[in-house]
Amino acid sequence: MANRGYDVVVDVDDHEGDLGHTDLQEDLEFHSSNFNDPSHPSSKFPPSSQPASSSSTLQSKRYLWTLSFYAQFFDVDTSAVLQRCLSALIPRRPFLDILDGNPDLYGPFWIATTVVFILFLTGTISQYLASHHDKAFVYNFKLLSGAAGLVYGYTACVPVALWAALKWFRSPGATLGERESGISLLECWALYGYANVIWIPVALISWSPIAVLNYVFVAVGFAVSAGFLTRNLWPVVSVTEAKVSRVLVIGVVGLHAGLAIAIKFLFFA
Repeated sequence: MANRGYDVVVDVDDHEGDLGHTDLQEDLEFHSSNFNDPSHPSSKFPPSSQPASSSSTLQSKRYLWTLSFYAQFFDVDTSAVLQRCLSALIPRRPFLDILDGNPDLYGPFWIATTVVFILFLTGTISQYLASHHDKAFVYNFKLLSGAAGLVYGYTACVPVALWAALKWFRSPGATLGERESGISLLECWALYGYANVIWIPVALISWSPIAVLNYVFVAVGFAVSAGFLTRNLWPVVSVTEAKVSRVLVIGVVGLHAGLAIAIKFLFFA
């Protein structure tokens, strides 16, 4: 009865001089309440309006210290990651169109991690083949820390610098959120992260003791990844002034060449 709501009407019998006399069995009547009727003026708060607004407000808020804030950057399935990896190796469409407004950090993180461990493995093999076998071989774990610092640092810091430069020179869409006509920070991270996928096969075959082959393999990796970056960044960079756009493109290619040179001489010298 508390859930439905009732109006209580009490009839007071004015006889025998007793104004307080009531007959609860005969004169106490219950009528259905109309407080829950939306058309009634007394129903100020519809039952479904207030809880829905409060729940939607809680769902729209994602705080930096919650897991839901970071989960949105890894909201991608395996087929989408494989498709993006293939598009980085064999570009047919603009990569930002393939992202379709849903850039992820799942693929870039695991690609960079795979490159780090393969560089350590193949770099160790290269050092073993070049060492003298008259004494025990000692693993150089500095290769692992060096590979992690190089790959993670390049993939994380260079996109931030590029995004900041585009924002400084007022490139349209240089925002943290959705892309308008430029590129967002998450898309920069995704672009550079998936550009590293070419270094997986390059690292697997660059441990050869033939130095010329190693140069060729690293040069091919640089050409494929640099072409992928410039092809997808040029529509964004070209909206700035001509001199600024040239400087930005040269900076992107130059930093990527530095990555390729570091990979060659640190791991496959």
